[in-house]
Amino acid sequence: MNDPSLDFNEVIRTIRKEDPRYARGAYYFLRQALDYSLKELHRRGELDDSNHLSGRQLLEGIRLYAISQYGPMARPVLEHWGIKECRDFGNIVFNLVECKVLGKTDQDSVEDFSGGYQFSKAFDQPFRPERIKPTIKKPRMT
Repeated sequence: MNDPSLDFNEVIRTIRKEDPRYARGAYYFLRQALDYSLKELHRRGELDDSNHLSGRQLLEGIRLYAISQYGPMARPVLEHWGIKECRDFGNIVFNLVECKVLGKTDQDSVEDFSGGYQFSKAFDQPFRPERIKPTIKKPRMT
């Protein structure tokens, strides 16, 4: 968080008065997904000391964190919170930026989150069973 004096619960209440599209849980989830993303990128040596993530990096971290936390229920949980596409994550991030909970660079934009991935592919496909060709031959009628 940029301003440690801010109470996150109070910030969410303030945001939701102005923009009620997303449930409280969406903001908590995003904050946890951001922490997860930072740790993973640092662990892999893919992030410098600035701790700044691009929209694409955060989207991938969100996807991985959601799957690790909610498994095949990730998409329904996100939808329950009002998150139906990647742009929604951007809206949440920039709501937090406006309240000075998160920072941004001059190059950062909510558009960075547009068109990131399709939710069905990102959250459903990893849990779909593979199609297996039958190995048993059909009996021949003689």
